Amino acid sequence: MNENIIKRLGALMSVKSIVTLALTAVFAYLAITGQIAQDFMTVYAVVIAFYFGTQSQKIQDVIGGGDSNDAG
Repeated sequence: MNENIIKRLGALMSVKSIVTLALTAVFAYLAITGQIAQDFMTVYAVVIAFYFGTQSQKIQDVIGGGDSNDAG
């Protein structure tokens, strides 16, 4: 079980995850202070959509055996 936790923490430290966590922290700060600009909302939405889209694709690859591009 500890090995699984270490693997997950290691994956969390990827550049993509660090950027997503940093943007989420900035978003939370701006939301609390009421200073969210429309431009920041757009960038944040794109980054979050990309992050969760790639996470979803990884899960689908694992479930489907990784041959989602197989045309038959």
